[in-house]
Amino acid sequence: MLAELYPWLKWLHIVALISWMVGLFYLPRLFVYHAEAISDDVRATLSVMQAKLMKVIMTPAMLVTWLSGLALVASIGDAGLWIVLKIACVLGLTGFHGVCGKWRKELAAGSSTRTGKFFRMMNEVPTVFLVVIVGLVVFKPFG
Repeated sequence: MLAELYPWLKWLHIVALISWMVGLFYLPRLFVYHAEAISDDVRATLSVMQAKLMKVIMTPAMLVTWLSGLALVASIGDAGLWIVLKIACVLGLTGFHGVCGKWRKELAAGSSTRTGKFFRMMNEVPTVFLVVIVGLVVFKPFG
């Protein structure tokens, strides 16, 4: 049955991944603006934006990415080492997602000591994971 659903699972996985990645690219940028804001009103607005982005878009998209990805793995069986490396990278992205949640709460509480420069650097982390993941999927090295 999973073989028949494969194209739909793949479609769902790609759509969910794009939604999740957009959030992972945008949230640290909002953190930059928050860390550099000089107005309490701006910081309050950014806190609302960050919370909604995580709760309404990013976290559901992450969960659908994981569920559809695991279903795809189950449907293809033994894919080789590349899939293990891909899953390791997705675990890394999931960890980054969790850290972003922690940073969001610190910024909202006014207890963050991180600078805009720090968040600019962190904004590149999802890109590195994306490049590696897409390379693993397209080239399927190691098996």
